[in-house]
Amino acid sequence: MAVLGVLAAGVVLVLVERGYRELEVRLAGVILRVITSSGVYVAGNRESVYFGLSGDTPFGLRMTPECSSVFLLLPLLLVTAALLWFRPQNARRLFFSLGISAITVILVNQLRILTIVGLVNGLGTDEGYYWGHTLLGSLVSVIGGAISLVLFVWLATKKTKAEKRAAA
Repeated sequence: MAVLGVLAAGVVLVLVERGYRELEVRLAGVILRVITSSGVYVAGNRESVYFGLSGDTPFGLRMTPECSSVFLLLPLLLVTAALLWFRPQNARRLFFSLGISAITVILVNQLRILTIVGLVNGLGTDEGYYWGHTLLGSLVSVIGGAISLVLFVWLATKKTKAEKRAAA
């Protein structure tokens, strides 16, 4: 049942992907409001966040499906389902690992957005967006995704002290 539940969660994420992107944009807006005073507006229904509104060069970011963390979560769900299939007795540990790794993926995607915002503010619209989105933003996503997968595997396979004692 747990395997089917995890696979169903993946299907649901794909089906509600647009609403998920809206939530990601709203979270980005909250973070930007905390760290900047230049004005932020979130248009959740357009999956867009606008910043720098009180300056000379306001800018908006629209989160497309490719920019969402939902597609970075799917591999974690698939690995969890596979491991649950082969080792159902580790369900508690696998769900904990999935939760921590999912939070990591979501935070990495927010860091990617903040990288874009920071570089647009620092380097200007054209150059900042290029460096923030195409190069550094992609690097943040790739490294963050790799870290979340390594974290998942480490947490999912790490033996507790009691398990080490029982094996000895």
